Amino acid sequence: MKADPSAVATGVHFIDGDEACAEGAIAAGCRFVAGYPITPSTEVVEHIARRFPKIGGMFIQMEDEIASSICIQGAVWAGCKSMTVTSGPGFSLMMEHVGLAAITETPCVFVNVQRGGPSTGLPTLPGQADVMQARWGSHGDYEIIALAPSTPQECFDHIITAFNLAEKYRVPVFFMMDECVGHMLGKVRIPAADRIEIAERKFTTRKPGEYLPFKVYEGDQPEMVKAGMGHNIHVTGLTHDERGYPAMNAEAQDRLITRLCRKILDHTDEIAMYEEDGIDGSDVTIVSYGITSRVAARAVELARAQGIKVGLLRLITLWPFSDRLIQDVASKTKSLIVAEMNMGQMVLEVERAVHGKVPVHLMGSAGGAIIEPEAILARIKEVAS
Repeated sequence: MKADPSAVATGVHFIDGDEACAEGAIAAGCRFVAGYPITPSTEVVEHIARRFPKIGGMFIQMEDEIASSICIQGAVWAGCKSMTVTSGPGFSLMMEHVGLAAITETPCVFVNVQRGGPSTGLPTLPGQADVMQARWGSHGDYEIIALAPSTPQECFDHIITAFNLAEKYRVPVFFMMDECVGHMLGKVRIPAADRIEIAERKFTTRKPGEYLPFKVYEGDQPEMVKAGMGHNIHVTGLTHDERGYPAMNAEAQDRLITRLCRKILDHTDEIAMYEEDGIDGSDVTIVSYGITSRVAARAVELARAQGIKVGLLRLITLWPFSDRLIQDVASKTKSLIVAEMNMGQMVLEVERAVHGKVPVHLMGSAGGAIIEPEAILARIKEVAS
């Protein structure tokens, strides 16, 4: 399906990543957003609040992030595409409802414009230390999808991807921006609505009495309903059977959780998005994401000018993590450097996937300022020597 032409702000705009994210969400068909002001994400909902009255959407400033993260799930079951927007401390408050979205297979989007932490940390300065929390923040076994844009244009493009993935896999999707990308001004080209592919929700066509809300009739995901379709359904955070009724036994737990994990993990290669540059035969390959990947690209350029064979792997999909991709990259290079604005998070996944085949090094920081290209260049020289 195509985007709604009456809502898409077609043309070339000079806007920041937060505003581009808001426009992308609108183009994706999002018509309900709940949130609570928090730097550096507030510009997303400010833009949404200005635009929604013109297109029939609804923005609600809730009393806190806990309320926001449950409010959007109610809106989904009422038939809306929904998202919430926050930063580190608010993201922490939402974790219980991440688990609820996962077990109830509620398709929604969580935007996290990352800043330095922990706790209140650095409200106006960048960080990338929330990527493990996105994957493991709520308790129990479940799978999610997380994307990391690196430009305002990608904030527009990939928030649409995030909504499409949420609908396709019936899963919460995390949009892991950072303060630099969120506040960075840039040219954003918004195409005509008929060029924007939108994944619509798969509502059941089965009649009341012939439909089970958590039964997979075909593919990997159950069909959905919304309030007003005439179905009596039960949506619970408890382990449940195909009817949605609580089923408190190990057999039901195994069936449900195995399916929740399988529906994402079996499609990792299909979901994974990334960019490779000059990896074959390199002495060193930099693995990075978000704003740090842009810095790493400059460091690679400087290193190549000095005759060093350096490759670059930019991760756009953070979760599910593609072991196959990292193993393929490791087979083409002599060593890996993971550059990220934290004390070492994604580097742990890279080390696990590489399994000792090549050395893996961290180029990390505590956040607050981007890693300088010269610092990454110095690390490249150290590893390549």
